[in-house]
Amino acid sequence: MDITNLFSLDGRVALVTGGSRGIGRMIIEGFLAAGCARVYITARKEGQLAETVAALGDQVIGIPMDISTVEGCESLARELASREERLDILVNNAGAAWGAEYLDFPEHGWDKLMDLNVKSLFFLTQALHGPLTAAATTERPAKVINIASIDGIRLNPGETYSYQASKAAVIQLTKRMAARLVRENVHVTAIAPGAFASEMNRAARDHAEAIAHGIPARRIGEPEDMAAAAIYLASRAGEYVIGHTLVVDGGLVHASLPGAAPS
Repeated sequence: MDITNLFSLDGRVALVTGGSRGIGRMIIEGFLAAGCARVYITARKEGQLAETVAALGDQVIGIPMDISTVEGCESLARELASREERLDILVNNAGAAWGAEYLDFPEHGWDKLMDLNVKSLFFLTQALHGPLTAAATTERPAKVINIASIDGIRLNPGETYSYQASKAAVIQLTKRMAARLVRENVHVTAIAPGAFASEMNRAARDHAEAIAHGIPARRIGEPEDMAAAAIYLASRAGEYVIGHTLVVDGGLVHASLPGAAPS
């Protein structure tokens, strides 16, 4: 048994949406370390995208794109298809959050999150069906990894109604997509991150020590934790895992006793 080969992504081509910062960037750095030949990244803000590409090197290619619409998803798919015949790994990471008091929660805050966090995930995967199936074989399936959240599994005290609903939807959608795409050797899974420092999770970024007190592992997530989870699912190591959502949260969902603070 070759452990190095189990976790290798040697020669593979990946696309990570929302990859200019946060969890997306953690995954990209992991993919590069695991041997990906090229990692395409997309984001709406061109400046941040350019900074990430410059920092990570020639194997990272940026494609500025707003994928909050079906048209944007289709444009990104066309652009990728003009550069690559196949796509081994798709990470649907682009997302947004919104919080507002229940009686004031706006329709815009609902629609924006459902469009980007759920609808675009589905339609981008659909638009990339050709490159994904071109890469997929029984011996080496193509991989789709959707980024959900523990907020789709457990209640968050914050009034983030559409965020929590959208991430729960991602978890269920992952199962349904997996059941369809496995026929064509495309394996769909998801990751539900807990507290990782990012622009979206400013509490973990700015108050890591305080947040850590409520986590059984007694720390917030580190880039290596997220990279390792994504590499596992994308590589040979995770090829018998299909439709599952991997929770990466230091034990908060599955190892935290109700009403008990970690010792």
